[in-house]
Order: sequence, then C-alpha cells, then structure tokens
Amino acid sequence: MDRRTLIKALAAIPLLGLAGHPHAQPHLQPPPRKGAAAVEDLQSTWKTLLAEGTSVPSPTSKLELPKDEWKKRLSPAQYSVLREEGTERAGTSPLNDEKRPGVFVCAGCGLPVFTSAMKFESGTGWPSFFTTIPGAFATSRDFKMILPRTEYHCARCGGHHGHVFDDGPAPTGKRYCNNGVALKFIPKTGAG
Repeated sequence: MDRRTLIKALAAIPLLGLAGHPHAQPHLQPPPRKGAAAVEDLQSTWKTLLAEGTSVPSPTSKLELPKDEWKKRLSPAQYSVLREEGTERAGTSPLNDEKRPGVFVCAGCGLPVFTSAMKFESGTGWPSFFTTIPGAFATSRDFKMILPRTEYHCARCGGHHGHVFDDGPAPTGKRYCNNGVALKFIPKTGAG
C-alpha cells in the first residue's frame, strides 16, 4: 500500500463511524436556545408559569387613583415604596426565598412583571431578576444617590419598583433590583 492510499484510508475511518452515531442524524428538536434567544423564549412564554384560571390586567389598561384611594389599597410599606419611591430594608422580603414556579405581579395593580424563571440570587437582600415580562415597566433617571441610576415603574399604575443595574448575570447583564413589598407572588397551580 502506498503512502497516499494509507492517508486516504486513515482519513475515512472517522467518517465510517459517524453513519450510526446519534449526532450524525438530523435533530428532531432544535437544540436548547442560549443567550438572547433564551431570554426571548422566557419573555414570550411567561404565561406558562401563570396559575390556571388567573386573570391579569394588560399594561395598556392604565390604573390611576387618587392618593387617598392608594392609601386604602396598600399597606404603609407598600405605599412608601410604590407611591413615594421609598426603599425597603435589605433582607426583609420573604420573596427573597421564593423558589416555586410562578409569576410576580405589581402589588399595586396586579400587572405581571417577572416570572420565577427570571429570578436569580444576587446576594443584595432584594429580589433580583435578569429580565422582565415585556411591556411591564417604564424607566426614568434618578439622581437621589448623586450618580444617575435607572429607576423603573409599573407601566400600568406607575408604582415604583426599584432600580436596574448593569451587574447582573449573562446573557442580559442586567439586575432588576426590586423592592419585595412592591410585588405579589402567584404560584403556578400544582406547584409545591
């Protein structure tokens, strides 16, 4: 056998083994999406984490109430955060430890804003999320700490939720640092 024939034969060996290899077959299901595509999936399928039969408002159905009506609807802590842009103490929200599948809604108006799949442990003492349900928030600049910060408010009722920072996990790199009292959690039906 000459050298050229030997090289061709050696080169063909890996190709022969691929014929029956499972990775050589076309994928019947697309591979899991990563990065921005995975975030888009979370944002487009958020209703799968909503409890069956739960009715939620749309961000376009605005809710505007007078100050005294908000005071009747909200606890003093909720009113301070949602209507006066206050901040709860770090580590005080039971939602920090919430691990069940479900949806987080605005405590002021019930608008869905985050899902459990968007939550991560930031170590800051406030519930943190790396993305939001599309259309849930409007943003503005805040100079209360001298340096500018991006503040976010409920798109439906205008309630203050927190600030977004650029120190979150991949793929978004965002950390929506939310006051727990500004949220209510609706667990998915059948979740433990």
